[in-house]
Parts: sequence; C-alpha cells; structure tokens
Amino acid sequence: MGPYIVCLVTIDDPAKAAYIARSLVGQKLAACVSIIPEIQSIYLWKEKICDEKEILLLIKTRSDLFNKLKTAVKELHPYEVPEIVALDIQQGLPEYLQWINDSTLPNP
Repeated sequence: MGPYIVCLVTIDDPAKAAYIARSLVGQKLAACVSIIPEIQSIYLWKEKICDEKEILLLIKTRSDLFNKLKTAVKELHPYEVPEIVALDIQQGLPEYLQWINDSTLPNP
C-alpha cells in the first residue's frame, strides 16, 4: 500500500455513522471522514440476497494506521462482519496529503 489510503465502511444508521466518524478523527486514526448519507447496497449474506439502504463512510488516513483503524471500527461497528476496505491514494494534492499526515497519529 502507498502511504495514504481511503477506507470504505458502510453502516445502517446515521447516528452510528457520525459516532464512528467522530471517534476515528478524535483518536487521530483518520484526518477526515466524509459521510455519504444514502446508498443502496445489494449483497449476498448467509445465502440470501439483501437490498438495504446504508450510509458510506469515506475515511482518509495513512496506510500505517490501517490496522489500528480496522480494530477501532470493528469495536464500534454493530455488524457481524463490517465492510472495511482500504484503497491506495495513488496521487493527490501534496498539501492535502501533508494535512492527512499532520492530522493523524505520529508515524511509528
């Protein structure tokens, strides 16, 4: 993974989404969490096709914080198996990437 990532997390409740977002930013595991209020998710779960309204969290952070972020999300998230997917940021405005770095926990 590159030094910066965007993590995708879905959840079913706006209050829970805001709570997770505030927690991650407050712990400096993420510089920013953007909340997309309504998406439609169609997925297979326990041999059943589900069609649900969900909320998407776009979490901007550093890749070296992924394991801590993943642990925090799993502790805060009500789903049995929450979606926690990380995508590399291939390029970005250098000042924005520096802001991510400055807004998160110090490098180990």
